Amino acid sequence: MGQSTAPEAPSRRFPPVPESVAPARRFVRATLAGTVPGIPPDLLDTTELLVSELVTNALLHARTEIEVSAQVSGGRVRVAVTDCRPSRALVPQDCPPYAGTGQGLALVAQLAARHGVERGEGSKTVWFELWPGGAPHPSAWELPAPPAGPAPTVTLVDVPGALYSAARQHRHLLLRELTLASGAGEDLVPPLDLATAHDISNVISGCVSAALRDERAEGEIRTLPLAVPADAAPAVEALSHVLDVAERAAQDERLLVLPALPRSRVFHRWLFDEITGQLAGGQPTAWTVVPREPGAGPAELVPWTSAHVHAGRAPTIAADERNRIIAVNGPAADLLGWHADELVGQRLTAIIPEHLRARHITAFTSLLLSGEPRILGRSVPLPALRRDGKIVPVRLFIQTQETADGRTVFVAQLAPRAATPSGSGARRPGDRRPAVPREEAGRRRVGAAPPVPHRLSLLAETSAAMSNAHGLDDVLQRVCQVLTRRLADWCAVDLFTEDGRVERACVVLRDPGAARAEDFEGALPPLTDAARGPLARALSGAGPLLLTEPPSADAGGPLDADFGALFERLGASSAVVAPLRARRETIGALTVARTRRDGAFTEEYLPLVDELGRAMALGVDNARLFQDTRNIAERLQRSLLPVLPEVRHLELAARYAASSATAQVGGDWYDSFILPTGDTALVIGDVTGHNLDAAIAMSRLQSMLRGIAVDRQEPPEVVLRRLDMANHSLHQEATATCVYGLIKGAEEGPWELVHSSAGHLPPLLVTDDGRTRFLEDGSGLLLGVDPHVPRPTAHDAVPPNATVLLYTDGLIERRDESLDASMERLGRHAAGLARESLDVFCDELLIGLGADSADDIAILAARPTPL
Repeated sequence: MGQSTAPEAPSRRFPPVPESVAPARRFVRATLAGTVPGIPPDLLDTTELLVSELVTNALLHARTEIEVSAQVSGGRVRVAVTDCRPSRALVPQDCPPYAGTGQGLALVAQLAARHGVERGEGSKTVWFELWPGGAPHPSAWELPAPPAGPAPTVTLVDVPGALYSAARQHRHLLLRELTLASGAGEDLVPPLDLATAHDISNVISGCVSAALRDERAEGEIRTLPLAVPADAAPAVEALSHVLDVAERAAQDERLLVLPALPRSRVFHRWLFDEITGQLAGGQPTAWTVVPREPGAGPAELVPWTSAHVHAGRAPTIAADERNRIIAVNGPAADLLGWHADELVGQRLTAIIPEHLRARHITAFTSLLLSGEPRILGRSVPLPALRRDGKIVPVRLFIQTQETADGRTVFVAQLAPRAATPSGSGARRPGDRRPAVPREEAGRRRVGAAPPVPHRLSLLAETSAAMSNAHGLDDVLQRVCQVLTRRLADWCAVDLFTEDGRVERACVVLRDPGAARAEDFEGALPPLTDAARGPLARALSGAGPLLLTEPPSADAGGPLDADFGALFERLGASSAVVAPLRARRETIGALTVARTRRDGAFTEEYLPLVDELGRAMALGVDNARLFQDTRNIAERLQRSLLPVLPEVRHLELAARYAASSATAQVGGDWYDSFILPTGDTALVIGDVTGHNLDAAIAMSRLQSMLRGIAVDRQEPPEVVLRRLDMANHSLHQEATATCVYGLIKGAEEGPWELVHSSAGHLPPLLVTDDGRTRFLEDGSGLLLGVDPHVPRPTAHDAVPPNATVLLYTDGLIERRDESLDASMERLGRHAAGLARESLDVFCDELLIGLGADSADDIAILAARPTPL
């Protein structure tokens, strides 16, 4: 008798077109149902789902004729999908459940009892098996070894894993949607370009996946060598062009996918430029040194988690793409009058004043639909809503970050501004640390004690870092970045607070790995007589101290135990602990540590670290003195901002925002009061300078102007002339600009603005139909030049419901723009707000024109309204 053979599985060939997916599903279902009439329906449904995924994959990536076979043998269902392109290897992706692409192979791996791939002479077959009662066995794909490929030709330096995952998912989603659109008759790109883009995109994904498997890297920031084909540059350029077309189509809502957010677009440009540039002989450029763009720069390099928010000292809130709050820290909850747990899960509109909610929803929707940011990566003055209904002026700084599985999170830091009874106020500097580019780690060998030129350059670089810093946190971050790049593997700074407690103010790691610096910062146990460890000794003024082994975490008091635990968690083979002394007092301690024995610190390093500690102590002390001065000026500014009067026929609103660049208060001011005649006075001014002297001069001018105006009740030009004469009599005469105006008219109207300007920008009149006009008459010499020069007065009619806007130059002036262009921009922006409420009018001006202003901003708006 002849040997029996298994019957050949029924199969059918399908052309490489999207329409083949549905008939392939029907073929498999009909074949299996006809072979085994009693096959369970749920098994048929699962088989049909997995066939659909594999056929779609083959059509998208192989683009050849495919053969689908299905059979039942020994009670097991076996389905195979064969294409004619064995060189196109499978690239399984770890995709989260919500990802738009990459789910096909993942579904098969999750649902099939067995699965695999076989490569033949001129074909590649992907198969799976199912059987009744056979539980799925989720497992990774066992891929056949690819033929020997080229040596690594491209090196990607400092690739953030979370951002790469998000960008890759979006790239594949755009290409899939383009393919579906092309199948539906949309000729967005030539078919050959689309095929090339698909191929090279898969090659890039495969190269990165292989590099991630082969590279042993700590943490999420990796340097990846890629074996990219040497002739891939034209294909990468085609992919870049195709993605640009897809992005524009997504923005025009021609594809069922949202456009990418700015950081993802910038990352893709960097990725493609690195591949094409290095294939042409160029050198690698790290992602971490890509020039920063608002909303797109390389801010956070590690995957975002809610722990990042909770560990921060600055008020911080995080929201997802559904506009819901997903994390709040204690400072933010305290600022807004909530418990943090109560805010989580609510929409962001819960903390947005009612008059700005519609605008927020529109802007957020516009960001998602267009991918174009308006305030991402920029410092914007805004009002926030407390739980009790009160308004809290803040400066908002929003950035996008990515989770480990590729989701986008919007992280907002709220820097409080000084609140005033009128709803405006000066900004109180926040705790946000500016993003400092991460240097390439591990490329400089830390060895013996540095020679003298090295020591001098290190001290010079440390001094330069402090001179460029803004605020205490920035000083510490910049200096520690220098030290971890050139001297140590990690460093820590512990400081005494005003009330004598000890706080770990800064920790910086050369290579973060799985550790987060913020986890080690915060309040420390008190310095007591029982503490005898190296940190306690340094805080008492001893040192610098050389540690040739980690301090014990079990000996001494709580402070010693905490210091030992720091070494245990971060690792160190040697360290130097030096006191920070300023003005004959010890204000803290600096710890620099190394983790490798071959580069251990020796006694030769003690003088260098002592010098660095003295320089850092001076920078810390100066930063604290500057902060104290700034706080005094801020309190002064807050006390001088007036309460706006209540006038039955006149709406009034004002806003004040300090410079986002310097966070200092200065000489900008506004005022409004009712004269005994019944007229309403409007005042705005700007004293030269941005320091405490300017704030003091401003307070003098403001007080003198109100006193002269109320006492004399004279025309504006006379009041300004008397103010200038009084200013001239001061020991330190101020140079300033000012507008003094009067809104005249009965409650029922008509109204006019009578004003005189001392070198200030002209008031803007905005009628309720959107027409604008700058009131340029009445302009005269600024204060502090010649008090005897006659001053003009202007008379301008103010129609009902028209808005008179007084403003300082910080609202409009930009270094790269002419004054005429700036004023034209203000006019256009104000015209679009003509019929908004006065609160919306003022807030929108700050949002639209005041972001990242390098100067203080004061605005005062008045709108006569018929009773």
